[in-house]
Amino acid sequence: MPCVRVGLERVLDEEAGVLAGRRIGLLCNPTSVDAELRHAADLLHARDGMRLQALFGPEHGVRGDAQDMIAVETSRDARTGLPVHSLYGDDPASLAPTPESLAGLDAVVFDVQDVGSRYYTYVWTLTLTMQACAAAGVEVVVLDRPNPLGGVAVEGGLVADGYRSFVGLHPVPNRHGLTVGEVATLVNERHGIGCRLRVVRMSGWRREMFFDDTGLPWVLPSPNMPTLDTAFVYPGMCLVEGTELSEGRGTTRPFELFGAPFLDGLRLASALEEERLPGVRFRPAGFRPTFHKFAGTPCGGVQLHVTDRYAFRPYLTGVAVLRAVQELWPEEFRWRTRAYEFVADRPAIDLLCGGPAVRKMIDAGAPLDAIAATWREDEARFRAARTPHLLY
Repeated sequence: MPCVRVGLERVLDEEAGVLAGRRIGLLCNPTSVDAELRHAADLLHARDGMRLQALFGPEHGVRGDAQDMIAVETSRDARTGLPVHSLYGDDPASLAPTPESLAGLDAVVFDVQDVGSRYYTYVWTLTLTMQACAAAGVEVVVLDRPNPLGGVAVEGGLVADGYRSFVGLHPVPNRHGLTVGEVATLVNERHGIGCRLRVVRMSGWRREMFFDDTGLPWVLPSPNMPTLDTAFVYPGMCLVEGTELSEGRGTTRPFELFGAPFLDGLRLASALEEERLPGVRFRPAGFRPTFHKFAGTPCGGVQLHVTDRYAFRPYLTGVAVLRAVQELWPEEFRWRTRAYEFVADRPAIDLLCGGPAVRKMIDAGAPLDAIAATWREDEARFRAARTPHLLY
């Protein structure tokens, strides 16, 4: 039996009064399940006294079948027959509910599993939904779920003014150590959203827990987040999206594998091993992506093997990876210059890092310790800032 009960289970049981008799919309995806893998849409739709009116789908869609940065169309859910409002379309305006989609609702319920990394867009879908609901006078109810990486470690820099985007709408570090309910509470109170917000807390969750300590089933939060191992490396290896290297999409180990046709995996793994990074080892690996960057092309690369989750520093590791590739292959290495998450006038890597400092220092050949020093003060500031908003 799971030792943690998520917000969904509690709102169907001892907290049922939160939704009783109310007209609700549900913002959900495939992770919106209870411990028996029953989906929230089905459970709420069938429950007497809970009037589920519509579904809202974040990036990848309500049923989770769309790839990254692929627009999802508004539709009707085949299982419940309810209208589905897409919150990930072709432009920034599509990322928030419209007044029309909120009309007639008393509350929007958010029940989506996050992965504990600032780039993962679901918390920003929640933030934009809170803004829209504040304007419409609609309450937001967050059914809380665990942070898979635990609630203790914080790593990375904050997002600077001028670098806000859908991978960082507010100053939150790359690994934030918060649940979605805590993110919602923090941004609502600290950054002036001012919506009517209620968080249905979990029971049994403790901050030191990783996801596999909870007893809950792992459901892919998105098509390229297949395992908890993926989630652990993601706060650092998502930085590869800011380059023209492959982040391993199109393989069975996205974000654990990375590379490019020009890379010598043995040479790169040896260089990264010399950094003596905590809690991780590097193995030369070749792969041929089935889709995405370099689809069908053999790539040389490296696989990360996390050996100690407590010691591992994913963001430091991701920066070390980019620094090593740039140093070893300066002529071939390229930063991504194409539009990224609806932003075309800033390099993608700057959006991911929260500003240009990391990119500029890598280009200048700065030592890894000097680069890491740039985010230490931000980590301390965020630890202090988040304390009043911790729910567990």
